[in-house]
Amino acid sequence: MTVLSIIRDCLDALLHPSARYDALTRARHRAFMAPRLLGSLAAFAAFPVYLVLRGAPSAIEVAAFAWLIAPIMLSWFLSRTGRYEGAHVLSSLALAGLIMAIAATTGGIESFAAIWLVVVPLEAALSASRRVAAFASLLALSCAGLLILVTQLGWLPAGDLSAPERSAMMAFGVASATLYAAGLAFGAESLARTSVTLLSREEERYRLLARNMSDVISRHQRNGAVQFISPAAEAMLGMPVAQLLGHGLFDRVHVADRPAYLTALSDAARGDVRSVEFRLRREPDGSERGQVDFIWVEMRCRPLDQHPGRDLAREAEVVGVMRDVTDRKLSEQALDQARSAAEAADAAKTRFLATMSHELRTPLNAIIGFSEMIAQEQTLMLGAPQRKEYAELINASGQHLLSVVNGILDMSKMESGNFEIASEPFAPRASLMHCCNLLALKARENGIDLITDAPQDLPVMTGDPRAFKQIVLNLVANAVKFTERGGQVTVAAAASASQLTLRISDTGVGIAPEDLKRIGAPFFQCGKTYERRHEGTGLGLSIVKSLVALHLGELTVQSKLGEGTAVTVKLPLVYTPPQAKPAESKIATLTPALRQETQDRQIQDRPQDQPALVKKSA
Repeated sequence: MTVLSIIRDCLDALLHPSARYDALTRARHRAFMAPRLLGSLAAFAAFPVYLVLRGAPSAIEVAAFAWLIAPIMLSWFLSRTGRYEGAHVLSSLALAGLIMAIAATTGGIESFAAIWLVVVPLEAALSASRRVAAFASLLALSCAGLLILVTQLGWLPAGDLSAPERSAMMAFGVASATLYAAGLAFGAESLARTSVTLLSREEERYRLLARNMSDVISRHQRNGAVQFISPAAEAMLGMPVAQLLGHGLFDRVHVADRPAYLTALSDAARGDVRSVEFRLRREPDGSERGQVDFIWVEMRCRPLDQHPGRDLAREAEVVGVMRDVTDRKLSEQALDQARSAAEAADAAKTRFLATMSHELRTPLNAIIGFSEMIAQEQTLMLGAPQRKEYAELINASGQHLLSVVNGILDMSKMESGNFEIASEPFAPRASLMHCCNLLALKARENGIDLITDAPQDLPVMTGDPRAFKQIVLNLVANAVKFTERGGQVTVAAAASASQLTLRISDTGVGIAPEDLKRIGAPFFQCGKTYERRHEGTGLGLSIVKSLVALHLGELTVQSKLGEGTAVTVKLPLVYTPPQAKPAESKIATLTPALRQETQDRQIQDRPQDQPALVKKSA
């Protein structure tokens, strides 16, 4: 352990607790106390030597040596209170008082001690306070003026030194003041070097934090312009930091989120702490999520702390901390979709129960009722025609039950992916005409014209003929069911190079726009349940949609309430079973919600006299 380290430890033990936790403050306190304590101790050690050489001291000499206790008292004051500026003020007063006392007995302004007045403001400069330096400068000038005044008025005793002695004392005064000023200069340089070192360490510490933090730290003006942004933005957005300065970051904010972004910064500039979520466009190259156009970012912004010397009239600035919350947003969207799916499943269950309670109870009541009547034919004295009629009603009710059960089974197979397409060549025109002939009688009974337009040269297609017939039967039956007496149902077919197009149109009741969006959902029926005038489970169009999708076809529904409906089905002439696809990537692409919102708004703003269009692709 060296002598310097021992001295440093002793000084550190004397420091006020407020100065022990800041390196620069600790260095300033140490620099104030060390020379005063060492100087006072050296002066007291030299006092016996001075007595041996000088002899009995005069009263002024005794007072001068006694004054050397003042630095010790100043060090004690700083150690007890920690008031650095106050200690420098007292030090300036003590030094100026000592200089005035010596100069008053050794010639006034012409004394060798007068030169030491220059040292007073130099010593005060170490306080790093303009107020202390100004006070010390005024104090030195006041002392110099007072010495000049009393010297001119002749109030000071005449000096008894000869010219050589006066010159020697003047040289001593200049030399000692110069050495003391040099010591002050070295002390100021040491403090400045310590300050620069500490500042460099602090900058390096914050730079290390800024480089290694995953969150992005930015500094903004009130209008959103970026003055500083940490290097973490390069990893987040995939572009250099220099391109994000100014309005570069604002230009990458999603257009729909820019008002919220600017509002948060403006509120923070007024003193509030704000948190906002918005979307940022990022470069796809090097992205961990693949081709992601936008990422969700959460930014917490707060006003920048005002520096005491800062002009309060200047516009306030904002510090923001941004982090990527895309994963959380995707999780929230997945939860919302799962919740919507659960709600839809619950609604489907409710619709299923409501529909089945009607579709199953009615034919079962008929079966049970007429079968009981046949069982009691002797009591009721039923004739052969009545028994035949009741048997036919029981058979019709059973067939209806069978069709309902078959529809439910087919729908469940399609939803579970167990419905297999038996592909084979068949003539679509023959199947189409057969289905129309089956429904022609029902159309005539309802007073509806059923028109079939199928060219003779329709090519042979490859697919499932049973599924094709089910598509046609369901669509034509729906058209006949929902067309009033005197209306018309048209079934048209046309072929192109690669696909067959079926168009079933009617002049029936049509579909409301709010119901058109849900067409094809299982058990969904247009209108309110209690307003239903037609039988059915609501599975017909859902089965058609699934069969078309299994054939890799396309289903389009166009309708206008009160004017009719047109359903267009496009099927490939040659059905090719899809190859087994590998497991799809779980990486999700987050696209701006504005596009969907714009489309929904366009649908809502469409004039009512234009037919609505819902297109469902396989």
